[in-house]
Amino acid sequence: MRKNLTPVVSIIAGICVLIFPALLNYVVAIYLILTGVLALSSRS
Repeated sequence: MRKNLTPVVSIIAGICVLIFPALLNYVVAIYLILTGVLALSSRS
């Protein structure tokens, strides 16, 4: 399920950055935090 969700989240984040360029820092930070948390949770 997570593998199917990643492309959708990426597309939504890309659209948000195009509409609101100031969101780029927040989008990148949230993406990195979420991928880190998901990687840690799937490992254990």
